[in-house]
Amino acid sequence: MKKYLLVAISLLLGSPALVSAQETVVLTLEKAIEIALSENVSVKVADLEIQRAEYARKGTYASLFPQVDANAAYQRTIKKQVMYMDFDMGSLMGGALGDDSAFPGMGDSGAGGKESGGKDSGGGIEVGRWNTYSGSISAGMPLVNAQLWKSLRISAQDVELAVEKARSSRLETVTQVKQAFYAALLAKEVLNVYTQVYENAVDNFRQTEMRYNVDKASELDYTRAKANIANAIPNMFDAENSAFLSLWQLKAVMGIDLDTEVEVAGELGDYAEHMLYDLAQGEDADLSRNSAMRQLAIQAEELANMVKLQQYAALPSLALQFNYSMNAMTNDFNFSEYKWTPYSFVGLSLSVPIFAGGKRHAAVRQAQVQRDELKLQTDNTERQLRIAIRQYLSQMETGMKSYTSAEEACNLAQNAYDIATKSYNIGRSTLTDLNDAQLALTQARLGLCQSVYGYLVAKAGLEQTLGYDFSE
Repeated sequence: MKKYLLVAISLLLGSPALVSAQETVVLTLEKAIEIALSENVSVKVADLEIQRAEYARKGTYASLFPQVDANAAYQRTIKKQVMYMDFDMGSLMGGALGDDSAFPGMGDSGAGGKESGGKDSGGGIEVGRWNTYSGSISAGMPLVNAQLWKSLRISAQDVELAVEKARSSRLETVTQVKQAFYAALLAKEVLNVYTQVYENAVDNFRQTEMRYNVDKASELDYTRAKANIANAIPNMFDAENSAFLSLWQLKAVMGIDLDTEVEVAGELGDYAEHMLYDLAQGEDADLSRNSAMRQLAIQAEELANMVKLQQYAALPSLALQFNYSMNAMTNDFNFSEYKWTPYSFVGLSLSVPIFAGGKRHAAVRQAQVQRDELKLQTDNTERQLRIAIRQYLSQMETGMKSYTSAEEACNLAQNAYDIATKSYNIGRSTLTDLNDAQLALTQARLGLCQSVYGYLVAKAGLEQTLGYDFSE
């Protein structure tokens, strides 16, 4: 007997879920959800995705503004270009100026002369200098571009889609926290049930031991009473481990440190008062707030705009252009004596698509096929959601009906156990009758907890499907 008591006490007091140097945080459902919405990883990723989409939208809007670029270049000529003429350039210029020596590299005929470097130019004139420097500033902006305007609308819808995905992530996180919180409450209730079973077994053993010592109970009853304690301890071990793991699962879903000591506040019975739901309203539930349907609707608008975007590829576009450049060509590296020549222009550029080998038509057809595929996916998603809603409603109805009968069964089983205990203490019933009453009471308590838990889990899933926010 002492051995069993020591094992149970060491189990309850030595559990890492109950003993910690840290302060235990008591969590309500509202507090757990609030922490999860700020610490959960999926929620943080969804928020970052919104920022990414916002930056992408700003990048698209930047296409409406002038694009200014600066360029600089240096070229070293390895071999100069040679220009040929079909008339006697040397005689023409020499006759005009009276001196052929003014044109080095040309002979009397202007063909077959020598270049300034002394090498044969093959009868032509070398053009250019050895060093070329250039620097320019160019700018351009679209004036008329239907494709660009439509892409701006698509980028804005990308942001809207990212926001809706973030909302979906929050709804899913809230549902996971609810289910984990309810699971922790259930595990705590189960632990209480099996702890009570163990305590009852200990009390019954004491009564049986006293009766056995005065020869009013058989050795069989004494042995069975001791066996009941031994059988109750493993169940209590399993229940405590389940309670500990359920708290770990809750902390993981919330996104907090797993070493944080937490405890769930309340019990499942606190939620039994709210087990009322108008099941008729779920038959034709409004799915306009469902996140999956909203995302599909946004994607449908995007694909419709994508079809127009591909169609607009056949429209002309008009752009404004500007350029200013400075150039210098020399044969040496005396930078102070360079002569820089400016050059600039401003103009309009009109682009008219004429023929692309059917590429634009194929792109339009591809976008239209994607739009038709999305329509089929939307119909199928709505059908699946309707089925899920009916399943949730059926589970909630089962939970409400089960709770009513389980509550009555629990009261009757408690009365039966009390009667059996008193009868056994005065010797009017056997230990078998007492064990049967204990088993019935345990099953009734577990059934009562399970009915509430099943209802709450189904209701959380229904709320997520209908798109209810946590505040609602």
